[in-house]
Amino acid sequence: MRKIAMIIVFCSLSSILFSQHLSDNCTSILVTKGASQDGSVMITYACDAEFIPHLKYISAADHEENEYIELDDWNGGTVKIKQVSHTYAVVGLINEHQVAIGETTTGGRKELQNPDGLLHYGMLMQLMLQRAKTAKEGVLVIVDLVEEYGYSSTMEAFSISDPKEAWILEMIGPGPGGKGAIWVALRVPDGYVSCHANLSRISEIPFKDKKNCMHSKDVKSFAIEKGYYDPNSGEPFRFNEAYGDINPFGLRVCATRVWSIFNRCAPSLNLSSDYHRAVDGAEPYPLWIKPDKKLSVQDVISLTRDHYESTEFDMTKGIDAGDFGSPYRWRPLTWEVDSVKYSWERPVATQQTAYSFISQSRSWLPNPIGGVYWYGIDDAYTTCFVPFYCSVTDIPEAFNSGDLQKFSLDSAWWVFNFVSNFANLKYSYMIKDIQAVQSELEEIAITSQPAIEKAALELYKTDLQLMEYYLTNYCNSHAENVVDRWIELGEYLITKYNDGYVKDKNGKPKGVGYPESWLREVIKSRPEQFKLKQF
Repeated sequence: MRKIAMIIVFCSLSSILFSQHLSDNCTSILVTKGASQDGSVMITYACDAEFIPHLKYISAADHEENEYIELDDWNGGTVKIKQVSHTYAVVGLINEHQVAIGETTTGGRKELQNPDGLLHYGMLMQLMLQRAKTAKEGVLVIVDLVEEYGYSSTMEAFSISDPKEAWILEMIGPGPGGKGAIWVALRVPDGYVSCHANLSRISEIPFKDKKNCMHSKDVKSFAIEKGYYDPNSGEPFRFNEAYGDINPFGLRVCATRVWSIFNRCAPSLNLSSDYHRAVDGAEPYPLWIKPDKKLSVQDVISLTRDHYESTEFDMTKGIDAGDFGSPYRWRPLTWEVDSVKYSWERPVATQQTAYSFISQSRSWLPNPIGGVYWYGIDDAYTTCFVPFYCSVTDIPEAFNSGDLQKFSLDSAWWVFNFVSNFANLKYSYMIKDIQAVQSELEEIAITSQPAIEKAALELYKTDLQLMEYYLTNYCNSHAENVVDRWIELGEYLITKYNDGYVKDKNGKPKGVGYPESWLREVIKSRPEQFKLKQF
């Protein structure tokens, strides 16, 4: 294993990757080996928040026995943590052993947040990646850290994967002044797909299944002590009911995402919408399902782009989709008219996404080649996912720069954000132009994988350093080309869609008007105003 001095200050990385601007609206999908076409373990993560992410590489390093690191606590202070003797290289949220992690904030009981805890979930994710060689070890690293230093965040659900398996870890604090955390972790059965989206998903705990289940020793007794669970009720102990916050609004904006992902993976299940519409007595969705067919990387990317298309909740339909079928609803999600409360739908893909990824961990390849981090900036629906192998040693400057207060085409985030925002002027037209370039570039990356990896494998046998250089150069060149193409795409859209016109192939402007379905709604709202008098 290479011994490289760590030259990146960890606390600055933590503040960049997990900014205080983070929202608690994220979605994560887990795909096991037996559920994927090629035997990959994949997880996804959409970090939905208004900030500019800076993708970073941390080198592997050896450390002195009494070395400490300082981490940003998101409140302007720092936390001092004892360092381990060796830390692993990390690219974004995947490490050199193909271990990846994502999360969704699930809130839970507010009284259980512990202001005296030192570690928030962002710290835990980065520390875990630097210290764990497997997903299961990752769970143990996280729970050991909170046991020693305390947990400061609200209820959180983590997805953790390696080349062989995927785990879901749910965790909540013990309240002010408490020690450690209350937690449970389950291994997703091979051949299955799971999903969580800002709502606690682990229900009954298989306490006797030591191979596939881990939990804090007081996970049940603490709930009894606090009055969250009555052992004499005749009902089984359910983690999410004891510690989570299940309410109609949460079901609407969280469980609907799980329902949609599962329905797309396994249409044969014909899962009802009753649960996410808070119908009394409706059955909660299972924690995991077996897909009707095995999923490819392309399939999983497609899942991250879901707006409930082709369902009764399709966000490209209806007057709320505007004149050109936009799936976006501007915040806030809830509003009130005549003392009646309403809520927009909340899809998997949203305009407020800072970045998202699909990690691909593959057991049949050496770690430096097996781990791929498919990274997309801004809205997953309009971004282009680019591959970074877990052995790359450098990141393009465009993916590591940008200021939310200053537009710049030197920042990849601003490049993608501009295209996605401009598309809202005539969405149903422009999205087709965006998807044409998106499909072309993603297809190039995916179809190039076998050849790139074949060459990398040959180099791996003879010169590890040259292999790292080769993969770094390939990933960075491809990523930079994608950004350049997106700048060109933005310029093309401005030229083609100008002043409400759409230019034809000869460059001639043409007025295309509005869809008839929308015009009917206009007439319905003011039937006489726009009617032409007949002579």
